[in-house]
Amino acid sequence: MHDETVPWEAMTYREGTYVIDTLSGALARVMGAVGPRVQVRRPDGGGEWEVVPQALRLATREERVAAAVGCEECVALRAAQRRAVDSGGTQSAVAATVAVRRHAREAHAR
Repeated sequence: MHDETVPWEAMTYREGTYVIDTLSGALARVMGAVGPRVQVRRPDGGGEWEVVPQALRLATREERVAAAVGCEECVALRAAQRRAVDSGGTQSAVAATVAVRRHAREAHAR
């Protein structure tokens, strides 16, 4: 059983961090906190729900990448990367790869 009396300071995840709600198995993003509970929401939207901090764990890189699949910017950047690689231009392929990784780090790896 999880202790629901843990103070807000015990929550170590910043807003926007991808976590797994171990009670439901759902991938979620931290939205904030209300008292001792953490508010989370699925990456694709929907309603928020509250979870005790002890029921959360940090999402793995693979879990975060899977959440980015629906990101329109990710799709566009990956398409540009494929075009650059297919064209054979090393410099443009490297630049496109850097753009994909930068976006993933800045937008999805919190």
